[in-house]
Amino acid sequence: MIEIYKEKILEHYRKPRNFGIMENADLYAKDVNPGCGDEFEVYIKLDDKDNNKIKEIKFNGKGCVISTASASILSEFVKNKTIEEVEKLDREDVLKLLGIDLNPARIKCALLPLIVIKASLKTHPKFCRGWDLNPRRD
Repeated sequence: MIEIYKEKILEHYRKPRNFGIMENADLYAKDVNPGCGDEFEVYIKLDDKDNNKIKEIKFNGKGCVISTASASILSEFVKNKTIEEVEKLDREDVLKLLGIDLNPARIKCALLPLIVIKASLKTHPKFCRGWDLNPRRD
């Protein structure tokens, strides 16, 4: 692993960007990697003027160095991106952002944050037409 990338990963692990809980998030999702126990939740606030653009993102949870660094790096990368742009992100994009080679087990760790981000996007009304997201419980 090239030293500069190793330092980048460790820096994002030690001081993760956008770590925390967001009140009044527009989108939310949570997931776990049962193989290693990494667990993350994502909160997204959409732009008030463009309900299709990510204005703010927070993540919370616990994970290994790779998954936490991936969540931090991805959270910075997706800010100001449209939902469509984020939906197009894939494994290769995550690995490129991380800048390191990973074995198959660690790839799962690196991809968990993207999986959770994409799951949160599925709660956007654009993807939920016809669903009753707030059913009344009488």
